[in-house]
Amino acid sequence: MFRIICKSKIHGAEVTEKKIEYEGSITIDDKILKEADILPGERVDVFDLTNGKRFTTYAISGEKNSGTICVNGAAARLVEIGDRLIIVSWALVSEEEATNFKKKVVFVGKGNKIKKREEK
Repeated sequence: MFRIICKSKIHGAEVTEKKIEYEGSITIDDKILKEADILPGERVDVFDLTNGKRFTTYAISGEKNSGTICVNGAAARLVEIGDRLIIVSWALVSEEEATNFKKKVVFVGKGNKIKKREEK
């Protein structure tokens, strides 16, 4: 049997931009992506802490250390600049892997600067 588990999470990211006329996705500062172990093109779920809306998209790499969190395409209509987000990636793992798997959690603060990173 396989299980889908939380692989990584970016907690508290603040929307810095939104671009409706874009093909889709969420642009995330490359440093944050790497710390969270999320690859460009990887599927992510986005949970808006400000308004409760949720959507699925894919990550693209933004400029390193820019603090960029830009929601693109149709999903841009679901957020406002300044909204706080949780961004989650998932993994399909075997039963064996699931019992000892530790997700990576990246907490970001003002300016989307990394405050801390944990494995839980």
